[in-house]
Formats: sequence, structure tokens, C-alpha cells
Amino acid sequence: MIKTRFRPYILLLLVALFALVMYQTASISRSSGMQELQQNSMADLNRYVLSLQQELNRYKDLPKLLSSHSELVNLLLLPGRDAVYRANLYLEKVNNTIGASDTYLMDVEGTTLAASNWSQERTFVGRNFSFRPYYRDAIAGKPGRYFALGSTSKKRGYFFSYPLQYRGTVLGVIVVKIDLNDIETDWNDPLTDILVTDDDGVVFISTRSDWKFRTLEPLVQEDLQRIVSSLRYGDQALRSLPVVERKPFGSHHLITLLEGERIDNTALDGVEPQRYLQQLRRVPEAGFNVSILASLKPVEKRVLNNLMLVGFIYGSTVLLLLFLQARRRITQERFRFKQQQTLVLERNEARIRAIIDNTHAGLITLNDQGVIESFNPTAEKLFGFSSEQIAGEYFSKLIAQQDRTVCWQHITQEQQSDQFKELMVEVSGVRIDGSLFPIELTIGRMSDSYASRFVATIHDVTERKENEEKLKQARDQLEQRVVERTQDLTLANDRLVHEVEEHKNTQNQLIQTAKLAVIGQMSAGINHELNQPLTAIRSYADNAASFLKLGKQEPVATNLEQISGLTERMAKIISPLKEFSRKTSGQTAPVSLKSVKDGAMSIMYGRLDKACARIEWPADLNQRFVMGDMLRLEQVVVNLISNALQAMENQPDKWIEVELNTAGDRICLSFRDHGPGIPQTELGKVFEPFYTTKKVGQGLGLGLSISHRIIESMKGRLSVKNHPYGGAVFTIDLPKSDAPEGELGLK
Repeated sequence: MIKTRFRPYILLLLVALFALVMYQTASISRSSGMQELQQNSMADLNRYVLSLQQELNRYKDLPKLLSSHSELVNLLLLPGRDAVYRANLYLEKVNNTIGASDTYLMDVEGTTLAASNWSQERTFVGRNFSFRPYYRDAIAGKPGRYFALGSTSKKRGYFFSYPLQYRGTVLGVIVVKIDLNDIETDWNDPLTDILVTDDDGVVFISTRSDWKFRTLEPLVQEDLQRIVSSLRYGDQALRSLPVVERKPFGSHHLITLLEGERIDNTALDGVEPQRYLQQLRRVPEAGFNVSILASLKPVEKRVLNNLMLVGFIYGSTVLLLLFLQARRRITQERFRFKQQQTLVLERNEARIRAIIDNTHAGLITLNDQGVIESFNPTAEKLFGFSSEQIAGEYFSKLIAQQDRTVCWQHITQEQQSDQFKELMVEVSGVRIDGSLFPIELTIGRMSDSYASRFVATIHDVTERKENEEKLKQARDQLEQRVVERTQDLTLANDRLVHEVEEHKNTQNQLIQTAKLAVIGQMSAGINHELNQPLTAIRSYADNAASFLKLGKQEPVATNLEQISGLTERMAKIISPLKEFSRKTSGQTAPVSLKSVKDGAMSIMYGRLDKACARIEWPADLNQRFVMGDMLRLEQVVVNLISNALQAMENQPDKWIEVELNTAGDRICLSFRDHGPGIPQTELGKVFEPFYTTKKVGQGLGLGLSISHRIIESMKGRLSVKNHPYGGAVFTIDLPKSDAPEGELGLK
């Protein structure tokens, strides 16, 4: 047990350990997330670059192919209106076939002679593009590539150029312009953005429309003037992107962008910065760079989720350890209390045993099957058997053959009826040597919360029988002296009557003593169960008084509600004592199966707990009603559960399943144990009187026979079968109640 003075240090240690665990979790999660983000974004970048290269490769050789066509060569060699017309038609047809944006032919001065858009309002025909780098590359005799904003169409385009030569002389330039918008719109990942920049860092392709024609870094004035003079991007302002921070991350960069404009390097109010991992790949043959910006939000989200998960696991573990510690402390306190109660119970039992052992009448206790459980010393002297010898034997062993029937009939009838009736008869007892002697036998019933038991009171009437025999002989001889002896005989008769009354009183005292013993056993268990609620009530009452002094009404109400719940629990614990004296009316009435279950479990919960057994009941018993006798049906259910427990006595896992089935106007309640089952050849004998598979001393074999008659008296049927997967299944089939549910709830 942790002492109070160490608790602050332990709390400080737990907080420090929590901080260390959270720090390590955040570090590992961030490192793993960044590595995964880097790999995934690089794969996306490679895929996009490949797609872009494939798109450009479709058109790069077309200018070279067109440069050898006769219509274009003839126009440069023999210019004329007819040659221009044929060249325009040819270029228009070719442009429509290859799907390019524009295709046009320039002379050595850079003036467009023919174009695929010759018939459109903004035709290239007559325009001079000698300022374009792709013209200068081609006029120098080599292929040209260039990206620019169209000076005529104001649309972005990528230009492929090739010199048109005749006998080694460059006569002109053929140009194919393509539109890259399709590549830009195909990208649909919301967490990554693609940027394609030229050598000056100007973005000319982007998945973000507001980033087009922006620069990754501010341009120096000379570079800016050069780009403006080339008319590459028309009249675009070429402002830099709002990069707040850029720092290296391995061979790449982590950049922080403002989601909006900047004024004097200061973010506007409400503008949130976003962090990205930038990875760049150079495409030298195309003359541009491709960058991918992957948002760090998934990494931050993963770190947050892992921190929450680890924090929850850590907190749960700490709470579990605290709970186990508290449970261990409570278990130790319960053990000490149980030892004290056991000592008190042993003393009570010793006192009751002393009373039983010193009585002048033979006292024998029987279980509900008529098997002997105990023998007091007086009974040992009468029959000659020791308690160890006779325990577990049937009571019939002590009764002469001709007198056994009346005893068994009484025991059987007492099990079927809840009305207490004593049997008082004179029968012949059998000693250990087989000799007979007359006894006065009284059989009474005593009930506890688990099962019915019988107590037999034995008085040796040998002397009285001898006196009666002598009187009978004397009656024939002394008829003449009747008058003289009347007074003596009357006195003797009074003496005998007085003796009989004393015998009855002794018997009643012994039965009452046995009941007190049972009540004492029950009280010990109930005292154990009531101790915890009483302790809790005392604690809640003290707390309520303290809160009341402080004027805090809400905690007082909460403590009073807890006390009310605990008193209800105590009432449920005490309810088995009431079962000891309840009597049945014997009348058939609507019965709630939920009430039957509750009554049986209040009787059996102790045995189930002691045997470490569990029982599963159907969930909708409160909606099912049958016609029957409440207490007698409880008796049958208790008997079936008791038999199931005995069948599973040697099983490691004791489990009873209860299943509810409804068919028409009948309701079936099945009880399945997980024991070895009943031999197939013995199934037909289960409900016969005195049939049993139990060990000696565990029963006479009358329980199922009596239960069978009880169910038949309610117009029902009790059946048995073996389950295919092991164990026996006993089924109670009773008529369904037709009473409205509202009425049944009041019964």
C-alpha cells in the first residue's frame, strides 16, 4: 500500500514520464511522417514529370517533319498568293490533325508567311516574331524550344521550332505551338501542388491559378528588365510568391507560404500561413524545372493523432494500476472481515451443536431426497450406527420394510406442497444388528434459501409398548378388578398422555432449533453482504452532513440518492429470509418468467458464486408470462439449476444456458448444462422416483420426479434430452398466459 507521504513524488514521476513519452511519440511520429511524405511526393513528382515529358515528346519532332514538305518550301522559294493559300490550307489541316494550338511558317526576317489560323481574326500571318528565342535558335540552324505567353493570343504556349533549309541554306522557320492546360488540369491531389518554372524561377504552369506568373524568389532588376523586354510573359507583373520562411530539409526545402497576398512582408489579418515540403527536379532538355509542394498538414495530423492515442493509453494504464491497487486493498479488507465472521459463525454452530447433542431425543436431518445428513449422539445410541457410518445412506435403512411407504409418501408430498405438515407415526426401527424396536417418529420440514430439508425426531417407545402389552394381558385376567383398578389405570393413562405431550413439545423445540441453525447460517452470509452497504451508507451520511454544514445542497442530494440505492440493495439481500416462510396458494395464475428467474437467482446466487458457475438468461423474460404457480415453478427451476451444478461438479468451466422459445399458445424454457450428459439408455428413467446418477449422499432421486409432477399439475410438460455438443437439456413446456400485460405487471 502506497503511503500518503510518497504520493506527491509518485504524481510528479508520473507527470514527468508522461511528458517524456509524449515528446518521444511526437518526435518519432514527425520523423516517420516526413519520411513517408517525402517518398510519396517524390513519386508524384516523377509521375508528373514523366507525363509532361510524354506530352512534349509527342510534338518535338513535328517541326522537323513539316520542314521538308514541298508546299512550305515552294512558298519560300516562289512566293505568291496562290502558294500562300496552299500553304495556309496545308498548315490548317496539319494543325487540326495533330491537335496543336497553332502551326505557322516564318521567313528569314521572322515575318509569318502562312499559319494554321490564317482565317481567324487574330491570325499570325504578317506578324514578326524575330524577337522570340525559338526563332533565333532555328535561324541559327538548330531546333528551338521555348515557353512564353502568346503576344497575339495572350495564351500560354510551348513552342517547337525547326529551320526550313534548301540546299544547305536556311530559308525560314517552321513553328508548332501547343497548349499545356490539359496537363495542368489533370492534377487533382488537394494536398500537393505542382509548379513548373523557367530558368528565372517564373511559374508558368501551376495547379494553383493564383500562383501563375509568380516567382519563387524576388527577381533582381536586371533579370526582370530582360524578361519584360522579351515579351515572354506579356504585361504580367511577375511578383514573388508570399514565402515567409524557407529552410533546408535534407536535399530539399521546407517553405512557409501565406494563403493570400503580402504587404511589406507582413501577412494580412486573417491570412493563415501554410507549410510545405518542396522537392524540385530539373528537366534540362525541356528548359524548365518542376517543383512539387506537399502540405505538412497530414504529418501534423498524424503527430496529433498519435499523441492523443498514446496519451489515452498512458492515462488508461495509470487508471488501471490505480484501480488494481484499490481493488487489492478492498480484497484484503474483505478477507479480514470474512475471517472475523467465520469465527463468529463457528462459535454459533458450536453452541447449536451442543444443544442438539444434549437433547434426550434422537435427531436426524435429511436432505430433500431423504438422504441422512447428520446423526445426533442420542440417535447413535438408539440405532447403534455412528454418524460417519450412516451419513449418506437413505433414511429407509433405519425403518422396517412395512413402514417405509408412509415415510416416503410424506417426504414426496411435502416437496410438492408448500404447506408445512408434520408426520407423527409409530413405526419399527432397525438397529445395526438388524433387530427391530418400536419408535415414535416425527418428520417435519425445515427450509433455507437453497433447498428443503427434513428433520426426524426419534423416541424409543419400547417401554411403553411393553407396558401396553402387559396391560392387554392384565385386562383379560383382571376384568373382575376393573372398578378397583380404574383409578390406577386413569393415573397411568394421564401419565402416558403427559409423556406424549412432552414428546411433542420436545419435537417442536428441536425443529425450531434446527430452523434457528439454518437462519444463523443465512444470517452470517447476509451480515457479510450487508457490511459493505452499511459502511458505504455511514460514509455517505458523514459526507452529506459535512456538505450540509458548508451549505452545498447538490452534493448532499447526491449522497442521499446513493444512500437510497444502497438501502434498496440491502432489501434485495434480505429478501431470501422472507422466502424461508412464504406459502403458496396452490392456485394457477399468470406468472412472469422474469419474476421466476429473480426468485430462483435470489436462492441460488450463493451456490453459483461458490461453485464459480455462470448462468445466461434470455433478455426478454419480462415480456413472457405463463399460467402456473409462482412458488412451485421457482422450486422446479431451483431443482434444475442445482442438478446442472452437480452434473458439472468436475468441470473447469461451469456454464448453464437458458433458452426461451414460443410456439403458438405454449412457452418453452430450456436449461442446458455443459456436463457429461445422461446415458442414452437412461433417458427414459430420469423422471422415475429414486432414480439418480449422483454420488451417494447427494440425493435420493426424487427431485426430478417431483418436478415432473409439479409441471404436469400446471398442465405443462417437463422433458429431457442430450445436447448434440454435450450436456443435458431439460425443457419446461407451459401454457402461455392470455392476461393483458398491464394486469400482469400488477400481480
